[in-house]
Amino acid sequence: MTSIFDITACSVCMGAGADHIGSVAAGYAMLVMLLIILPMLGSIIFFVARMAKRETANLDPSLSD
Repeated sequence: MTSIFDITACSVCMGAGADHIGSVAAGYAMLVMLLIILPMLGSIIFFVARMAKRETANLDPSLSD
């Protein structure tokens, strides 16, 4: 009988050994994607926050609500 874990589990995360050698490569692929995406996301957030701070500092008070 199949358990609910066998049905809902990701095929990448299931099993180990020679039958599931592709899961090792998929795991490294996910790690590389995270190592690329997280710094990019951090830099975008950093620059947006930097632009907001510079705008607030240099904004003419007569233009604000």
